[in-house]
Amino acid sequence: MTDTDTQATANEMAELDQPLRLPGRPGLANPDGRPVRKDEISIPERGLHIESWLPERRSRRKPLLFVHGELAGSWLWERYLGYFARRGWEGHALNLRNHYWSQTADPARLSFVTYTDDVVAATERLGAGTVLFGHGMGALLALKAAERLPVAGLVLIAPHLPREIRVAPKPHEVRDIPPAYGQAMLGWDTLPERLQREHRDLTLNDIVRIKHLLGQKPREAGAARRQVLQGVAVDRRHLEGLPMLVVGAGLDRYVAEPQVDRLAQWLGAQYEPFGAHSHYGLVLGEESYQQVANAIREFLEEHHL
Repeated sequence: MTDTDTQATANEMAELDQPLRLPGRPGLANPDGRPVRKDEISIPERGLHIESWLPERRSRRKPLLFVHGELAGSWLWERYLGYFARRGWEGHALNLRNHYWSQTADPARLSFVTYTDDVVAATERLGAGTVLFGHGMGALLALKAAERLPVAGLVLIAPHLPREIRVAPKPHEVRDIPPAYGQAMLGWDTLPERLQREHRDLTLNDIVRIKHLLGQKPREAGAARRQVLQGVAVDRRHLEGLPMLVVGAGLDRYVAEPQVDRLAQWLGAQYEPFGAHSHYGLVLGEESYQQVANAIREFLEEHHL
């Protein structure tokens, strides 16, 4: 064996001895070559932290406020934050109370109403020209916030449905929700390989990272989930004339794509379905998010947002 072979073998053995590492934050390829700077906004009276990604040069584009859903946080939006900041939009990802970087709180004391108040407070901080993005339960929160404050537009991704078009739940579905719950409620307390079969547009790195960031402890407000299942009313009169885009996923295990299509029709919103995408793949899939982000960018540009 040559000295070169010996060294190569030693390097391989050293790599095998290394502990398994959690995949890091998403790669931020920068095809446009535009620098991005990061900042943060705090709303101390509500214990909220907002993660901001800003283009190096200010533009006339509207600020974007991203609202996550169950058990998530600003980490859900990192790919979108980078994508839009490189193209001139300032993006701000809210962490609801007791989520990720925001203040810890007793989940039994939180609800859909307190979360809506969090979104309203963040929207007020950014101003009336804000475009609200929401994912899952976050999309329903964005709809409710838009009832209370003037906004420039709405982008609803894999949204939970309002009362007016939601099928009433069975009594046990509501009764069985605990005061606080974790990733088991979402079906994520299983092997990564099984999850990847169920979410075919996510890489294994995506799966491992989502499992880690959803957390191991029950920390989501059960009251919020019960209120969503029982039905949150949305008054469409407050949304008339507002540019709205609704995005659905053909592989979504939480909100079926035909239901999302129905919501778009009910709102009179533009609809974009992605048949080969999953609930999380729409937003942070390493290989799937950009197709969705491109469609959203076209919507924003079409409406001068």
